[in-house]
Amino acid sequence: MSASLDVRDLRKQFAAGRPAVDGVSFHVPAGEIVVLLGPSGCGKTTTLRCIAGLEHPTAGRVSIGGRLMSAPLDGVQVPPRLRNIGMVFQSYAVWPHMTVRQNVAYPLRHRREPRVEIERKTGDVLELVGLTEFAERPVVSLSGGQMQRVALARSLVYQPQLLLLDEPLSNLDAQLRLRLRDDLRRIIKQTGVTALYVTHDQAEAVVLGDRIGVMRDGKLLQMAPADEIYNRPADLFVANFTGASNLLAGRVLARNDEFGTVEAGGQRLTALMPANVKTGEAVKIAVRPENVRLGKDGTVEPDNRFTARIAGRRYQGTQTIYELAMLGGRLEALELGTQARYVIGSEVDVVLPPALCWAYPASEDARLD
Repeated sequence: MSASLDVRDLRKQFAAGRPAVDGVSFHVPAGEIVVLLGPSGCGKTTTLRCIAGLEHPTAGRVSIGGRLMSAPLDGVQVPPRLRNIGMVFQSYAVWPHMTVRQNVAYPLRHRREPRVEIERKTGDVLELVGLTEFAERPVVSLSGGQMQRVALARSLVYQPQLLLLDEPLSNLDAQLRLRLRDDLRRIIKQTGVTALYVTHDQAEAVVLGDRIGVMRDGKLLQMAPADEIYNRPADLFVANFTGASNLLAGRVLARNDEFGTVEAGGQRLTALMPANVKTGEAVKIAVRPENVRLGKDGTVEPDNRFTARIAGRRYQGTQTIYELAMLGGRLEALELGTQARYVIGSEVDVVLPPALCWAYPASEDARLD
């Protein structure tokens, strides 16, 4: 039976210096998949380990299914074995001397379930992860992807109320990672288990998560569905980490509700901006290369139409990346297609959709990793 997860003001301090986890709060309803995304050292794995009970938090509260699991200030610390969680690690952590079936059945045997129940549950979960035909094979004879499926099956066979996954695909080659990534979401959703998944890979986060939480320096910066993370990033770090690599320097001339007019390179453009950006403030405008429109595409966009010079070009077979000289700086534009339409030195019409240009305080730029 899946259960909700509630994390409130979680803090973990290992030694002097900034905390590894610094006041993290979020709620995961039963049956939802949430992905914690961020660079190495941002605190996402430590958060996961605190929820699992493998690390003791310094402060905060962790509840699973409404039951308090950790509250250091109240003296509560439920051991991992009593939390009814499943965990899939970065390394496969399978028992090499056992067969696939024995690996998966082990948690049920440890719980002393009846033999008939062990056989039924093991058979069901092996079918779910696509390993029925490999059941009697030694686990060491499997590929990396198959071993990770064994680890997943073993974590699901006893029907945990919460599944925790710590970068389970990072040891696989690129092709296998793509295949298993899609299967993982299907398997987790079929079981209905609540899941918390940790990764540094944005593509994994988007495919797997119902919501994504972006972390940095121990803090949770934004938690939202993938389309909101990608189209309304909360700050410059979230925008940059998820692919908004173009940055233009400018200054806010005026605000009109969510949008503002920014002067950049002697020209004006309209950009979306958070409430903390004030008129007259220096800003950095973030734009994704794939959101830069090239040429007269027939759309009627009253704002943000410019002319740029093609300063560079990188043809990549199925797409071309152009370097554009405009607005006092350089922007990259990504265009799909097997033919590069523009040559270096030519001029091109450019549209920067206002809702996809985000202006953030310039002071945030200095804090980017």
